Parts: sequence; structure tokens; C-alpha cells
Amino acid sequence: MMVSIDKATAVKMYDKVQKYWREHLRNLEVQYRTAQGEEKERLGNLINLMHRTDMAVVVSQSQNEIEDLREKGVDIIPHRARLVREDLATKFKDSDDQLRLVFVCAMWLTGFDAPACSTIYLDKPMKNHTLMQTIARANRIFGEKNNGLIVDYYGVFKDLQRALAIYAPVAAGDDSTPIKDKGQLIGLLRQVLAETQAFCEAHGVDAQEIINARDLQKLRLLDDAVAAIIVNDASKQTYQQLASDIKRLFKAIKPDPIANELIPQCMLYLVLSAKIRELTPTPDISEVISEIDQLLDRSIAAEGYIIRAPELLDLSQLDLDKLRQRIEKQRVQQKRIEIERLRSMVERKITQMVAANRTRTNYLEKFQQMIAEYNAGSLNTEELFRQLVMLSQELQDEEKRSIRENLTEEELTIFDLLTRPDMHLSKKEEDQVKGVVKNLLEILNREKLVLDWRKRQQTRATVRLCIEDILDHLPEKYDKDVYQQKCETVYQYVFDTYATTTSVATV
Repeated sequence: MMVSIDKATAVKMYDKVQKYWREHLRNLEVQYRTAQGEEKERLGNLINLMHRTDMAVVVSQSQNEIEDLREKGVDIIPHRARLVREDLATKFKDSDDQLRLVFVCAMWLTGFDAPACSTIYLDKPMKNHTLMQTIARANRIFGEKNNGLIVDYYGVFKDLQRALAIYAPVAAGDDSTPIKDKGQLIGLLRQVLAETQAFCEAHGVDAQEIINARDLQKLRLLDDAVAAIIVNDASKQTYQQLASDIKRLFKAIKPDPIANELIPQCMLYLVLSAKIRELTPTPDISEVISEIDQLLDRSIAAEGYIIRAPELLDLSQLDLDKLRQRIEKQRVQQKRIEIERLRSMVERKITQMVAANRTRTNYLEKFQQMIAEYNAGSLNTEELFRQLVMLSQELQDEEKRSIRENLTEEELTIFDLLTRPDMHLSKKEEDQVKGVVKNLLEILNREKLVLDWRKRQQTRATVRLCIEDILDHLPEKYDKDVYQQKCETVYQYVFDTYATTTSVATV
């Protein structure tokens, strides 16, 4: 949004931008004819963007404006006709629309919300509330945008400082301000890059060596760097926070020539972050890869920075013996990556299984204890892998238990609530408990869990009484105290689990 001092200046600025836009476009097209490879692709994308970018003058109407502006050397007629013909406000608010640049003098400065607007060019004296409102046009968070850019041609920054003191006062002794000079942001980015480099060096990672490497050597160094960073959870989290800061600050300083100088470092650290994220419990790196593409703007070759989409594996189909043999043959660095991937699979499976049956929390506790010991240095990678394999086998066995018990997953959950901790039941008594569970779910499903049953005391009491009546048919081994405790446990489970449904899913 270009803000000019008056209507005539807004139109003149539009005309100037149109002139130099076309001139720059012609120069790019000349360069495109002789360019090759990625440079040709970059120029082609930029040319297409410039061809598809729409601009408009948005100014209010006044009496005799055609004659008045004509005397100042501008023609308002085509701009006025477009304002009447099109809903430019809606188009500008739409981030997918081609209307990307508007020239204003008073309209849209206050009471107009376009979160995607990223940059305000100020060439008009402003003060106090009007200045704050104008700047607010660019400071909205939108998608990956977390800051706006103010280009001050007029020199209103001193007035902005006064306006901030009035409308956004800070606590005494607090020197912070929501407005940051670009030089400060560049300094902050350089500082975070230095911290990240120091972090990497402390973990035996030579960032410059990776940047300079090519092809297979680069891929090997990237894998070694990932393995060094994920040595424990604290190290991994520290690095991911540094990478997040790099991405945020890099986006904040664009567009700026300094950004191009910092691309190789930023790209390396963000690629490492994406490769680490690929190993996490919910791997979805498509967005990360897209962000890196946008970050680079195809202004530098990304040779060797390969991030493969994660293979979503089913733990039940994983051949643990083959995995063990493969890991034994690998280098230490690669072992750590494979173990991290197995750990993520186990964590995903435990999360799913506990969500389906809360009595399985013992598996979660065992896993958490294992990871805590690994982070504390009590377990080395080989021992962690051995315990992960054992836990994986236990989970595979647990997942098949409902089939062995001839119960649905839902029936198995209530069966476990009734039989754990171990009630030392005989086979006949276990079958009796299974009959009680099936009967309970059938009656609840058919009669008791009506719409909004939790909201009325009468229906809650009906459900509780139903549970008590049916659990009264449990084996004699359930004495009075155990029976009361199991009634409460099952009722609480039903209350928590079926808060927004009208029936129990038994299949």
C-alpha cells in the first residue's frame, strides 16, 4: 500500500510505477533469453509474477475532481471508472487475487482490515491515532506472515515514537518497541546464525563444510549433522528453537540485499531442521519444504539439499529382526537416525493405543522412563534400540489381544478396567466378566446413552444405575469394596468417553 500526500500524487506515483515496472520487465525478458538452468527458471517465475500483478488507485470522490486533477496533470477518469465497476476492497483483501499494489491517500488507512497486506510505503505526514491506524494495516499476522514492513519516505518515525508513547505505552524501564529498524533485525539474525553455528560446532558439525560440499558428500554430511544434533531431546529442542528463530527473522528482513548474502547459512540450518522434523511423531514435511522453496525464492541452487518425504510405516508390519540386522551394519551416526525413527514410530503407536484404551498407560510410562534414561545418559544408543525393539514387540502383541480375547477394542477397554490390576481370575471367571461387558455395552448403546445424557441429572443417574445393576453379575471374587470401585471407574470412563455422542460404538 503506497500512501501519498494527496490524490494527484497518488495517481502520479501510480503512473511512475507503471512506467518503471514495464521498463524493468523488458530488462528481465532480455536477460531471460540468454539465461540457463535455475537462473532461467528464476527469471521466468519473476516475469510471470510481474505480468500477473495488478495495481489500482483507490481515492475518494469529490466535486470537480476531473477538472481539478487535470490541472495538476493527472487523469482520474479511468481510475474512478474502475472504482465504480469493481469491488477493489474485496479483491485486495483476498491474498489469492492479483491486485497486490494499491495507491491511496486517505481511503483504507483507518477502519480497513486486510491481514495479508505486508508493506506500507509512507509518503505523507501523519500523527497520533491516524499514524497508528495506518501502520496497523501491515502489522496483522496472516499465515506465515508475522510482521509487516514500513518504508518511511517522509520521515514520520519521530511522530511514530510519540504516537507509540501515547497509544502503546511500555512499562517503566522497558526499552522494547513493536517497531524494529531493519538494521536491528539483520543484527538479530546474524546473532542467531552465530549462536546456531556455535551450537553446531559444539556438536562436531562444520556448517561451512556442508555448504561447500556437493552431491553424495553433502548428503552424508547432512545425515551426520542430524545424528549429532539429535543426541538427546534437549539438544534437538534447542536446535529446533534456533532454526525457528532463523526462519522468523529471515522472513522479517525480506526484501533486503543482505538476505541474499545469508541464504546459504539460513538454507542449511532450515534443511537440517526439516530433516529432523521428518523423524518426529507426526511427520508432515510438505509444508516445511514449501517454506524453504519460498525462502530461497529460487535465487540460489539447492543442489544436494534433498529432504525425502517420510515413509509412513505400520509398526505391526515392521520386521524387527531385519531392522536389527540393518542397524548393526550401519555407522554410529546413521544408527542414531534409524533409532530416532523407530522411537517416533513407537511413540505414535503408544499414543494411538492409549487413546483407544486408557489402561495401557503402563506402556506410555515405560516408554517415557526409557527416553528419560537415554536423555540422562544412562542408556547408550545400542541399549535404547534393544529396549525399543522389546517394547515394539510388546505393543504388537497387545494390539492383537482383542482378537485373542474375542472382544472388540471398546469391549476390551472395559474388560481391562474390570480386571486390572490383576484380579487372579480363572478362565471361567474371565468369560463371565466378558459376558457382563458385552451385555453392558449392548444396553447402554440401545437404551441409556440418549442425546445430551450428561446434561440432566436423571439421565446421568439412569446410566449409573444401569452400570451398577449389570456389574452386580460379576464373579463373587469382586467383593463389595472392589465392586463399588469398579462401578465408579466404569461410570467415569463412560462419562468421559461419551460426552458428545448418543451411543456407544461397539464395532
